[in-house]
Amino acid sequence: MKEIDHLALDGHALELFLAVLEEGSVTAAATRLGLTQSAVSHGLNKLRRIAGDPLFAKSGRGIVATAHAQALAAKARALIDQMRSFAGGVTFEPKLAQLSLTIAANDFQRDLLLPKFFDHVAAQVKSLNLRVNPSRSPSPAMLRENRCDLLVTPLPPSGVDIMQRRLLSDQYVCYFDSKARTAPSGRGAYLTAHHITVVYTDNERLDFDRRLAAKGFHREIAISVPSFSGVPSFLRGSRMLASMPSLLASGVMRGFAQVRIPLASRTRTLAELPMFMVWHQRYQKDPAHRWIRNQLETITATVASTSATST
Repeated sequence: MKEIDHLALDGHALELFLAVLEEGSVTAAATRLGLTQSAVSHGLNKLRRIAGDPLFAKSGRGIVATAHAQALAAKARALIDQMRSFAGGVTFEPKLAQLSLTIAANDFQRDLLLPKFFDHVAAQVKSLNLRVNPSRSPSPAMLRENRCDLLVTPLPPSGVDIMQRRLLSDQYVCYFDSKARTAPSGRGAYLTAHHITVVYTDNERLDFDRRLAAKGFHREIAISVPSFSGVPSFLRGSRMLASMPSLLASGVMRGFAQVRIPLASRTRTLAELPMFMVWHQRYQKDPAHRWIRNQLETITATVASTSATST
């Protein structure tokens, strides 16, 4: 029987295997990696011969990983990490770089930072492929399992292997349509008004809403939408209120009036909204990843400065 050549295994094949595993689809994995479906299928066939296992089986319209493939996933990630560490001494030259990034961010962070970040980075590198996934309620597994390269969130997951850096600090403010009503006159008027808020598709509420509930503040939530972009169409022309980040004033909330959340000063911290950049320790010293983090910090500082000037 012919001996399996384990030296035929390479990092690109492992990356392909993990992409198919995480996407549950050859087509989606090909799109993610910028490859053709035939190239992905060819790579999978090579891996099947090396692993001595079919790796994936058809299930309905998709595919599912075999038990052996699931067991190999952790080893594949570890091998890729070791390859990355081996190449860690290589210098990074942006103008020669062909970058493929996955960033997890919900709609506020996504719309505020990532379009400008993409333009800024794309102008400096040879090529850039950016994929943005919703972070919802982020977990350490997103980073440990390489589901994203960076996570941008106000609620960073914790772990000894999870690194973070604060990008900026914003605050929730009370938005309203000045053509339909005046600002709430105080705490009572604010709490008794009808409100619009965001509840993400995984039933995750805004941190601000959870803080108010924990402090015993009750509001009448009349409308819940799955993203901040869904709020304006309901708020416009109504007497309702929406408590949302102040940095949205120059974006989706343009044209609406805003005031501070009219609660007692001792509850001011309820309205605070920090934003963090989060990554896995494996990338801490990686020159390309470090450069990417620096670019995101630069863009964040520009966005925060521009927003402060416009208000």
